[in-house]
Amino acid sequence: MTTSHTPARALLADGARLLRVALRLDAVVTGANGLAYLALAGPLHDLLGLEAAPARALGAFLVVYAAAVWAVSMRPRPLAVTAVVEANVVWTVLSLATAVMGWLSLNAAGVTWAVLQAAAVAGFAALQWTALRRTR
Repeated sequence: MTTSHTPARALLADGARLLRVALRLDAVVTGANGLAYLALAGPLHDLLGLEAAPARALGAFLVVYAAAVWAVSMRPRPLAVTAVVEANVVWTVLSLATAVMGWLSLNAAGVTWAVLQAAAVAGFAALQWTALRRTR
């Protein structure tokens, strides 16, 4: 019997390739999120309850972070990838704390967005950690 190798199965089997894809996906999503915070700070206040100044600060941080994650993806080193995973875990915890503690005065949509964002970032961290372990 012949085993078929789908592109997804091949990606999952190759830890180094999966790691690059996971880091780049994180960088693209994070960068897009950051650009949205920068460009749409006013409308996001109306939608999420997030004031424009913190939205712009978060946006600038996310764009810089996305560039750093992309740079790590070019030549993933275990220490650098571990730092990305740990930063993603910190972002996850802070997003959840923001939702629970009422930081940033988010409205219901903003709290929902913070929780969804935490879930997505936790997913990136888990995927990156799994891929890193497969490279060893």
